[in-house]
Amino acid sequence: MPEAHRENFFIELLKFVLVAAAIVVPVRLFVAQPFIVSGASMDPTFNNGQYLIIDELSYRLHEPERGDVVIFRYPRGPKEFFIKRIVGLPGETVAIRNGVVYVAKNQGSGSAGIIGNDAFTKLDEPYVVNRGNGADATHPVGQNEYFVMGDNRPESSDSRIWGMLPRANIIGYAYLRLLPLHKLGIFPGALGHYSPTDTAALPQ
Repeated sequence: MPEAHRENFFIELLKFVLVAAAIVVPVRLFVAQPFIVSGASMDPTFNNGQYLIIDELSYRLHEPERGDVVIFRYPRGPKEFFIKRIVGLPGETVAIRNGVVYVAKNQGSGSAGIIGNDAFTKLDEPYVVNRGNGADATHPVGQNEYFVMGDNRPESSDSRIWGMLPRANIIGYAYLRLLPLHKLGIFPGALGHYSPTDTAALPQ
């Protein structure tokens, strides 16, 4: 290859690399990134080793919603990344009785202890197969915080153990499952609708 042609080739190659980097780097930093599921906390919705693509952009446009499967920085160790489902929203109180989840809107500045039993609403959670036998508890959720849980309750380290998830720790939500190929699909783990059932008295 003549010297001039070789020089032109490397110049064009450098241009291609720079253009590709200009496209890929912003996408990687601000729009989407890969995530590999580790552990069994989200079984059967997500299994260990599954490869996901995380949407980092949408939560810049709107707030997370109940039922979203989110990836976030672990509050007690920001270098670790967890995947869980949003159960409680800012300003709510989450109560767990016999493995069943209830939510209530906080009334004014009152604490969870002031909310009457008839204010709680039982959640419909079709994705939960194993609720386990964890201890009953009541968790008030602060502003700019979320209560998250794994779908496989007995195997999940979540808000029941380490507390609320700050909004700032949320990276994005599961947008695409790439692997395994037989489970390839967009919005994995998403529900067509996700809402509490009828208001019910909170079991004592």
